[in-house]
Amino acid sequence: MISLLPVIFLGFFLGMRHATDPDHVVAVATIVSRQRSVKHAWLIGLFWGLGHSLTISAVGAAIVLFSLVIPPRLGLTMELAVGLMLIVLGILNLTGMVNWINQNLRFTAGDEGVLHSHPHSHGVLVHTHAHVHLPPAQHATAPGASLQDDPMAPPRGAFGRLLGHLGLYQILRPLVVGVVHGLAGSAAIALLVLTTIRNPYWAVAYLLAFGGGTIAGMMLITAVIAVPFAYSGQRFKRLNRGLATISGLVSVGFGLFIAYEIGFVNGLFTGHARWTPR
Repeated sequence: MISLLPVIFLGFFLGMRHATDPDHVVAVATIVSRQRSVKHAWLIGLFWGLGHSLTISAVGAAIVLFSLVIPPRLGLTMELAVGLMLIVLGILNLTGMVNWINQNLRFTAGDEGVLHSHPHSHGVLVHTHAHVHLPPAQHATAPGASLQDDPMAPPRGAFGRLLGHLGLYQILRPLVVGVVHGLAGSAAIALLVLTTIRNPYWAVAYLLAFGGGTIAGMMLITAVIAVPFAYSGQRFKRLNRGLATISGLVSVGFGLFIAYEIGFVNGLFTGHARWTPR
């Protein structure tokens, strides 16, 4: 009889291997190609893995526990969404829209900052103090002001500072991309679990461990991919732009290949849908 611990270890290991699938690597390479920090890259991998694992766990558990059946057209549509998403990611990278979005979707105010004052009263005595709201890396207060009491201050702690530097768009993008990838792969993973693990609760435990392995694997992959981009961004700007352009072109090309395969080879656009979860 198979015990639970080996099932969890197997799920974690296969989850790490799952993170290396070509469409996953192409997607995160396109996302981190504009990053100049390895720390920010592994954070992007964390959010991608969270989005992927949440979907895999939720949809996979529903298939395992309630014997849900996904129609072929719906399954093909979920896989087509991966191809379309890769095309969009590549176009955003090639057109430079990523930089514009990063600059306009952040946790704090713009780079120029805003100088203003707050009144405080102590009994009958009223006084004001001025401070400047800047991005997380530059936030400063006037003499006598307390950063702890500032409601506009960036999140505290090392993780909070990383979030502040990363920006809202760079958090939401990998999360959404991970969710889309999870939708496309959840049926295949759940069906594989059903054929090997008869106990439904153990199967759900496997899916959770699989998700944890995917998160760990994606964090490692994004950190490794980010190294040449971070290194070239600091020393060889032309090389860095070339690497970012290549990643965008690969993303668009791979997305078009997936869309063609799903739409015409597997018949989503021709009315003869043939879907094998993978």
